[in-house]
Amino acid sequence: MRLTLTLLIWLYALPLQAACRQALAMALDVSSSVDRTEYQLQLNGLAGALLDPEVQALLLFQPNAPIDLAVFEWSGPTSQRLILPWTTISGAADLRAVVGVLQNQRRPGGTETTAIGAALEYGAALLQQRQSCWALTIDISGDGKRNAGPRPRSVLARTGFDDITVNALVIGTDAPSGDQITGNEIAELSSYFRAEVLHGENAFLETALGFQDFQRAMKQKLLHELNVAIAQFGGAR
Repeated sequence: MRLTLTLLIWLYALPLQAACRQALAMALDVSSSVDRTEYQLQLNGLAGALLDPEVQALLLFQPNAPIDLAVFEWSGPTSQRLILPWTTISGAADLRAVVGVLQNQRRPGGTETTAIGAALEYGAALLQQRQSCWALTIDISGDGKRNAGPRPRSVLARTGFDDITVNALVIGTDAPSGDQITGNEIAELSSYFRAEVLHGENAFLETALGFQDFQRAMKQKLLHELNVAIAQFGGAR
């Protein structure tokens, strides 16, 4: 009896584990089409979007059910790099720490292909570590179509993606004038991502007209993404 009472007192003394409203695995494109300047625009854009007051308000909206955030870079079939392991965003200090990690990154060297399917596999494996979260989301940014590794749509057809939403931020150019082609046109690339990459009932994409527009587009995507989770899981389970 004494042992049971001691055990109960010890259990009640433990802090209650916070619920997790949403696990966000952010996937950033570092394939050969992304140069050093564009790489920094991408990282700084994500950092700036996370610090935006409107985004912060949504990230910290439900303290008893915070957001868990991870960030990784992707390119070729075997080239994924975790730059921010799972981090629970419980307050402004957590966001500042995340931004510090992002701002201290340097672009990896070498030339790499665009393996979107492999990036999705990596993101799904990350989310396996957060199965208790109410919503599981891969948030993938890209400026080109898959040219290596498994087809994205084939990867998404697997059972491991049943509970995962995949949203996208497509980075491209506006329609070129005349016969000159200056990169991936945004309309064509958006159509590809809608057909091959988006996954889940509330999946959506945001577009950025070049990497200079990345922060604005990322802010809009996070606002949409976080609002969806709040609407779906506004109250504690």
